[in-house]
Amino acid sequence: MDTEQQHPHAWPEVATTAFWEERYAETERVWSHRVNRVLEDVAAGLEPGSALDVGCGEGADAIWLAGRGWRATGIDVSQTAVARARAAAAEAGLEVEFLEGDIGAVGERRFDLVTASFLHGPADMRREEILRRAATRVAPGGHLLVTSHAGPPPWAAAHGHDARFLGPEEELALL
Repeated sequence: MDTEQQHPHAWPEVATTAFWEERYAETERVWSHRVNRVLEDVAAGLEPGSALDVGCGEGADAIWLAGRGWRATGIDVSQTAVARARAAAAEAGLEVEFLEGDIGAVGERRFDLVTASFLHGPADMRREEILRRAATRVAPGGHLLVTSHAGPPPWAAAHGHDARFLGPEEELALL
């Protein structure tokens, strides 16, 4: 039975999960553990509430939000990334909910801020679907923040990353 038959709203396919799990398993730390600058700039002007970080990786954005009074939830398909995020939150003494899986793991909950920073991956990832589903998790009056690369990140070629990078107008039209 394929993934779609088992979980009708599931993303990503096994290849995407395997891609990210391998990416995190390659090294002790993948990202800088610093908040995304765009998120920092935008969220600094918002009243803290509930936040969902889609594709949270090792958790830096969700941890930063929690440190500023947000009730933060992070979600990622990589078990290794989620374990690192949980450890980083514990080390910082912050309560952050980290979930392994797809966005369906948050159920029907709505959030005041839904963020997806640099949500790029292998061709089978179905990014548009993920972002559309993320938009449905935004509470009335809430915010959706999508931060993307303007071009391939430096590590892309070495990791089989072949995503097409859209401009802001294209991205908005697709969503």
